[in-house]
Amino acid sequence: MSDEKILVTQSSMPPYEEYIEAIKPLWDSHWLTNMGKYHKELEEKLREYLGVPELSLMVNGHMALEMAIQAFNFPEGSEVITTPFTFISTTHAIVRNRLKPVFCDVKISDGTIDETKIEDLITEHTVAIVPVHVYGNVCNIEEIQRIADKYNLKVIYDAAHAFGVKYKGKGIGCYGDASIFSFHATKVFNTIEGGAVTFSDHKLYEKLYNLKNFGIRGEELVADVGANAKMNEFCAIMGLCNLNHLEDVLANRKERYEYYKEKLRDVKGIRFFDRNSEATSNYAYFPILIENEHGCTRDELYGKLRKKNIYPRKYFYPITSDQACFRNKYKNDELDCARELSKKVLVLPFFEKIEEKQINNIVNIVRG
Repeated sequence: MSDEKILVTQSSMPPYEEYIEAIKPLWDSHWLTNMGKYHKELEEKLREYLGVPELSLMVNGHMALEMAIQAFNFPEGSEVITTPFTFISTTHAIVRNRLKPVFCDVKISDGTIDETKIEDLITEHTVAIVPVHVYGNVCNIEEIQRIADKYNLKVIYDAAHAFGVKYKGKGIGCYGDASIFSFHATKVFNTIEGGAVTFSDHKLYEKLYNLKNFGIRGEELVADVGANAKMNEFCAIMGLCNLNHLEDVLANRKERYEYYKEKLRDVKGIRFFDRNSEATSNYAYFPILIENEHGCTRDELYGKLRKKNIYPRKYFYPITSDQACFRNKYKNDELDCARELSKKVLVLPFFEKIEEKQINNIVNIVRG
């Protein structure tokens, strides 16, 4: 076994000196949180970068989604159509709002929600659709919106994987009634921990402000019931520093992504997800699908890589509906494609500074 450990990802960080210099003013102001100067600056710069009308920063991506859903005040027990082929946070955000997730199968081609199966799941209790731009693959936005308009449903996109992606020339956060982003340390753009909600209705900004700040609107005024989901100044400054280098980060990721893909393109039994030709890529992840024609199964390949101190991830296995916390509640749901993908997918180590020799090492093991 090699002494070098290659993890599935590695956080992009600004130069040490840049970040240290940027946080120095905090020792003068002692203003560390509560919508400080840098929080406001990052909110504005991200709104501009993402090309969205409105943006509200949050402490993390999960709370962004949980509070985005909460802001619409859906009746308790209402149904939300969503995908099971996602990180568990998507499903938890629905359940923790005392709503019922109704799982829709996904497309084998790109892993996104199968829009042709949504309408059959709609009932008189359905209030929203929560699709996921999984791995940055863009959902069928037009068809989902058509369905939502027809049945008067809200659309809240989980765009945690899709930071900076554009679809038909517009920022991905412009679509639906709201979109959420994650700025977790593992993401293309990070604030150590962080997230945001994007939307067009300014009234939603005021609602989210209340939800993330205990409803406080003055020293003696609490106007709404809320929680604490504010981003602190250290995280905001990390975001501002990382924004300075984002174009270089994306260029480095693109170069490595294309090198990886070229090395694996002709390997029998290895398939890639389809990408939407009208959407840009942020090169967030490097997922592959191990088909039957390959020399070993996904789990066998996973084991071979681990033995060499290489740590891919089975994103997303099992699918969220089949996780232990739901105690077989959804085991009979017709989610054949999602379950099939979950048994074939393997996300290989991929990050801004992964070295060519590391990629070659991984590729050689995949090739067998």
